Amino acid sequence: MTEEHPTPPLPPPQPVGAPLPYPAVGQPQPRRLPVLFWIAIVVGCLVLLITVLLIIAAVAIPNMLAVKKRADETSAIQTMRTIGSAEANYMVSYPSGYACPLSVLGGDPKSGAPTAQAAQLIDLSFADSGEKSGYTFTVTCGSKVSINNKDIYSSYAVIGVPQTVGKTGDRGFCSDENNIIKVDPDGGTNCTQSLQ
Repeated sequence: MTEEHPTPPLPPPQPVGAPLPYPAVGQPQPRRLPVLFWIAIVVGCLVLLITVLLIIAAVAIPNMLAVKKRADETSAIQTMRTIGSAEANYMVSYPSGYACPLSVLGGDPKSGAPTAQAAQLIDLSFADSGEKSGYTFTVTCGSKVSINNKDIYSSYAVIGVPQTVGKTGDRGFCSDENNIIKVDPDGGTNCTQSLQ
């Protein structure tokens, strides 16, 4: 009689296409990619990302500068109107006529009541510096007239020019006691065009 040996159980069948838990006999081992390959992939992705960001910046930055320049010009126009209104109020409030220079329209409210030398009609820091939103503003008085034996300024001129033409604004602005704003398209004080 022959002795029977029990046969070991077979492993469960692997699904089709599933990797074997061990390499099949006679098949080469899977090759691992070298570290330098992965470094090259990461560096390539970073270079691509930086290139895309530089392209976006090249398009976006000039647009942002143009928007800021337009905002500065819009602010300058509003400031010209504010100075004109302050001059009109000053003319009504004080017997000396229009205010010159710009600092006269300012004044610190903490120092007491408004006076002819510190009318408190515009912001103190703006009145002292004459600078706002990339523009520099000046007020100069015109001629004097004598009313009731008192000399008063009967006219004034306001000028607002960009601090850096082409960067903080392209146009210069001028106004006078009529509060009509005119434009110098070159950013200077030769204001010959109407504001549009």
